[in-house]
Amino acid sequence: MHPLMLPRLLVTLCVLSLAACGEVASLPEQAGVGPHPTLPSPNPTLIPTVHIAPAKGWPTDVTPKAAAGLAVNAFASGLDHPRWLYVLPNGDVLVAETNAPPKPEDSKGIKGWIMKWLMKRAGAGVPSANRITLLRDANGDGVADTRSVFLSGLHSPFGMALMGNDLYIADTDALLRFPYRKGETHITAAGVNVIALPAGPINHHWTKNVIASPDGKHLYVTVGSNSNAGDNGMDKEVNRAAIWEVDPATGAARIFASGLRNPNGLGWQPQSGALWTAVNERDEIGSDLVPDYMTSVKDGAFYGWPYSYYGQHVDTRVQPPRPELVAKALAPDYALGAHTASLGLAFYTANLLPQRYKNGVFIGQHGSWNRQPRSGYKVIFVAFENAQPVGVPEDVLTGFVDQNGDALGRPVGVAVDATGALLVADDVGNVIWRVAPDKAH
Repeated sequence: MHPLMLPRLLVTLCVLSLAACGEVASLPEQAGVGPHPTLPSPNPTLIPTVHIAPAKGWPTDVTPKAAAGLAVNAFASGLDHPRWLYVLPNGDVLVAETNAPPKPEDSKGIKGWIMKWLMKRAGAGVPSANRITLLRDANGDGVADTRSVFLSGLHSPFGMALMGNDLYIADTDALLRFPYRKGETHITAAGVNVIALPAGPINHHWTKNVIASPDGKHLYVTVGSNSNAGDNGMDKEVNRAAIWEVDPATGAARIFASGLRNPNGLGWQPQSGALWTAVNERDEIGSDLVPDYMTSVKDGAFYGWPYSYYGQHVDTRVQPPRPELVAKALAPDYALGAHTASLGLAFYTANLLPQRYKNGVFIGQHGSWNRQPRSGYKVIFVAFENAQPVGVPEDVLTGFVDQNGDALGRPVGVAVDATGALLVADDVGNVIWRVAPDKAH
């Protein structure tokens, strides 16, 4: 064995042994779900809880399990770490095949090395394909007939949004604009840099999402934090943990809302027209804390990160404290479970699926690493009434973790296709799943 490998091996064994017999959840996952989640006292440990589902991939002829009355099939397979989806008006489906860029300052020291090793074990260690792929189902049978490289040479692309004839791509370090013509399968024009986005050598939460306002005047861009809970110093968090409002014509930008640790999914609630987002909360204060959440996003609002969570629950790890900011912190609207890594968010306004899904939201939960037992690793649905979430979530797509605890897949982005079926990007299975009514029943 190479002499440098022994310390790493010892650290790995220590982490696994301590995690296996250490801190576990005292509450069921459901306690951290809904408009009023249970928030126990923090339970930090010397070694964080580590309980990840190692990435394995799908065996032949095995799929996730759809809810009663629904069926699932592979819309496209053999992709390269597909994470985000966007459906064009003509029905073509864009897929961001992407992964984290190099982040040399985010993996320093023992903790950094351990986290890098964990992400690789979870299936996130592959190089980024750095492209957008176009999928087309020409015959309408629910399976993509053709695929083409729509855009290449990007830099860890994630969010996509069409505004008129302009297609916006949120790279990890810039918002880009490309000309788009209906039906084209490849864009050769160079992108125009609309505005630079925070990145740099740490770039802890690298994904940037983008959505266009219904009136076509603004774009809204998510920018995640540069640490778990301010660990790298607040000077490294300038303009991060926020949603930006961007004027696409001029590139002028302002912070629309802040204190959002890692916002990802974005959607316009169909009844109210309000902007909603799915947010990943902080780790390392116990399996029961802190619930990820979705919330309506209010202009000028502050949602707590890093000084407090779920409103005004102070995170004492963050020094110096900022009580004046904590006093302003808004509690989110609906908790989605601790450590579920809720990423994808898509409101349903189509008619193909059963009526109970109308105006509600689908959430892609990538799955936990910092909770014992695991949480997430599924797609859920939350109903809305009078523009507000109600009731308990419904499991829509499950079976991503097998009986051995291995991840066959991990859901990320969700979108509704032109027929009204639900599409789910699976970045470990390298599949886009399609969920539609079960014609056999």
